[in-house]
Amino acid sequence: MSGTYDVAIIGGGILGLATAMELSARYPNQRVAVVEKEQGLAAHQTGHNSGVIHAGLYYRPGSQKATLCVDGAKALRTFCDQQGIVYDLVGKVVVATDESEMPRLQALLERGTANGVEGLVMVGKERLREVEPHAAGVQALLSPKTGIIDYKQVAQAYARVSQEQGVEVVTGAKVLKIQRSGGAVALETTKGDFQATYLINCAGLYCDVVARMMGEDLPVRIIPFRGEYYRVRPEKQYLVNSLIYPVPNPEFPFLGVHFTRFIGGGVEAGPNAVLAFAREGYRMGTINAGELAATLGFGGFWAMTRKYWRMGLEEYWRSFNKKAFTKALQKLVPEVQEDDLLPGGAGVRAQAVDRGGALLDDFSIVARENALHVLNAPSPAATASLAISKHIVSLASETFGLEARRPVGA
Repeated sequence: MSGTYDVAIIGGGILGLATAMELSARYPNQRVAVVEKEQGLAAHQTGHNSGVIHAGLYYRPGSQKATLCVDGAKALRTFCDQQGIVYDLVGKVVVATDESEMPRLQALLERGTANGVEGLVMVGKERLREVEPHAAGVQALLSPKTGIIDYKQVAQAYARVSQEQGVEVVTGAKVLKIQRSGGAVALETTKGDFQATYLINCAGLYCDVVARMMGEDLPVRIIPFRGEYYRVRPEKQYLVNSLIYPVPNPEFPFLGVHFTRFIGGGVEAGPNAVLAFAREGYRMGTINAGELAATLGFGGFWAMTRKYWRMGLEEYWRSFNKKAFTKALQKLVPEVQEDDLLPGGAGVRAQAVDRGGALLDDFSIVARENALHVLNAPSPAATASLAISKHIVSLASETFGLEARRPVGA
């Protein structure tokens, strides 16, 4: 098959589909296509995440993560109410397990308050026991507007609305080559050739690859990190009522192992954060030699390793040693035992790393003459997907000079 479009969006994850929905709503006469390499939508980061609707308490005030998460969470709940998608504001506690963590917990309260997170309150041991009877802590930050949801279901709804608005969603179309020709962009894919005047790159784990296909010399590279989970045995799920998180280590960019409830039932524990040997390396033994060589050949990877080697070894130790994983979880819920944890799933996070080894903390979108590249959109991108899509479409409008074409005869 082939086609000619005004805008082609590469990537059928939650962000690409949200962008297609927003673009087709704002510019109904623009011809829009979503090009996805897998046979189904939301196959990678969207379909493998923990399903949390984040409230926005972790992010630096004024950052895109902070503003877009808070606004996006509200917009997401409204969209789900309209579409009949089930979610549950089960709430969340961030638990200080000893006195040394209390200043960081207070800083989280101040950060979340500055971000406009609804209902944040600091609670002591007695209130924590009421909310989470089996959690251990000297103090906790309660976030009642944190929720759980099935983001794959949300992505499917975005796709459905997009198609109703005229968007063509093409699956099984892996992009092999991109060329600029006569002011347009030509895509060679496994499902035929496509032409578009403009391109929006929402390729997630492969966003930097797509950008380089267009000749971009990027200062960042996507480094894949696998997050591994355990499922809590059904008869022990009573140990967790909502979501139980540790106070994050400010020197490490990940949140640490925690407990999360599923919208469809069940409790998971994790994730750790270990280097994946393939961009789709959902299992320890999955290795893509070319992708691994590209990671090892990137100077920023080694600079990052020098900064975080000790923490990285600890994460790998937990990956190989279930007892160590359990011990980390017992800081939050002492009653959980090694036998209570069953093998769970895993996800891979597309983390942008610059040449100096810094892990990009905020969302990053690069605008070019006829292309936008979303180069860093980790958590809370799913929560913020509707707000991010509005931002992307506004950038596209400004960068591309989009206009709502008049219908024929108007």
